[in-house]
Amino acid sequence: MGCGCSKLSACCWTLDQNGSIPEAANVENEGKGEVDGLPAFREYSIDTLKMATSGFSVENIVSEHGEKAPNVVYKGKLENQRWIAVKRFNRSAWPDARQFLEEARAVGQLRNHRLANLLGCCCEGDERLLVAEFMTNDTLAKHLFHWEAQPMKWAMRLRVALHLAEALEYCTSKGRALYHDLNAYRIVFDDEGNPRLSCFGLMKNSRDGKSYSTNLAFTPPEYLRTGRVTPESVIYSFGTLLLDLLSGKHIPPSHALDLIRDRNIQMLTDSCLEGQFSNDDGTELLRLASRCLQYEPRERPNPKSLVSAIIPLQRDAEVPSHVLMGIRAGADAVPLSPLGESCVRMDLTAIHEVLENLGYKDDEGTATELSFQMWTNQMQETLTSKKKGDVAFRHKDFTAAIECYSQFIDVGTMVSPTVYARRSLSYLMSDMPQEALNDAMQAQIVSPVWHIASYLQAAALFALGKNDEAQTSLREGTELENKKNATS
Repeated sequence: MGCGCSKLSACCWTLDQNGSIPEAANVENEGKGEVDGLPAFREYSIDTLKMATSGFSVENIVSEHGEKAPNVVYKGKLENQRWIAVKRFNRSAWPDARQFLEEARAVGQLRNHRLANLLGCCCEGDERLLVAEFMTNDTLAKHLFHWEAQPMKWAMRLRVALHLAEALEYCTSKGRALYHDLNAYRIVFDDEGNPRLSCFGLMKNSRDGKSYSTNLAFTPPEYLRTGRVTPESVIYSFGTLLLDLLSGKHIPPSHALDLIRDRNIQMLTDSCLEGQFSNDDGTELLRLASRCLQYEPRERPNPKSLVSAIIPLQRDAEVPSHVLMGIRAGADAVPLSPLGESCVRMDLTAIHEVLENLGYKDDEGTATELSFQMWTNQMQETLTSKKKGDVAFRHKDFTAAIECYSQFIDVGTMVSPTVYARRSLSYLMSDMPQEALNDAMQAQIVSPVWHIASYLQAAALFALGKNDEAQTSLREGTELENKKNATS
């Protein structure tokens, strides 16, 4: 019997002697097109992921516990402008390369709009990384426990429960019923504000590692007895999430069940939800949570019955998620600054004026390093090239600017994001958008949180006719600029 893989033929690949997917398989797989708008699973090189995350920069860490997390998650951007989330495992987590690749490939065959899908992995030397879709609107934990603008509305909480149940039903139907440590940090929100289940939890944190965090109060009772996660354990964790959604707090199941037995439902309900739902709706959600939290695993419902139970509870189904969440969606996520507007209009003269007025203020530490190295003749010549480039840039002689800045960059003694930015704009002025994009990306690698680099990428992408990617870079630039303004 055939494997039935269709386009996602990863399960049919063979490994080379190093335990890696042969390059030919990568090329063949990449050429097979998109599945539900996503590329098929592939293997990435460590160099590609280093470039995407600016060398695994601290500024790009999005893990719950930052650098202290056992396995750190980074935000990154590939050369094709796709944003990704990169999970970098602890060096000792998966010693067996073959086992890691087999697990990753199995998860990578899943494709569903309720998941933050796995796009690929990396297995070079002792490096083990997963690459997934990046979701721009934070986690359920952030919106539920640490909200700033407004608490999550009741209708949106019910939608989260439904989408999560549908995600689990899909995974179960594809033979991936096990999910490790399901919690509010595993649910993320996409550009449109729709909740999705992170694919990272479909793999253990290590070959022999624990499936749950050390907080025993939220751990399924059978896991405490056996140390093994089962499909029923996942349902137990789903029940704890229903309690989170109802209460707006992370309440230990044992305490919640005591309140339910005492009919003290008021103590379990988030006070921010007053007037948003009927007692019947609240009681029904609690009843479902209680069923999920049964001590005996066989008494818990399965994902399909969860979906059936939650569908009738839905409210305001016609209202888009981003409206319920109170966030802007897609290209309208944030209002544009004057510099952002200039990128949209392709007003290169206005961008030139901004760069000229900015000078080298954003090149942290550059001035000190240059002054220290000015004593050598080679450095003096390099600085002369840069100064000539600055004069040409000021007088809008962009051909000369490109030549002089290239001489400075090629020496490689000093890396300057501003020089890359100036040469990028010079390329744009000279109708060389691909070269402009390359330089703008280099500027971002050198300075990951510099908004100018993202704006220049947007302008180059607009010039290349890649409007969707340009809008993504534009949004990133605006968010970085707003953060900089807020801290200055």
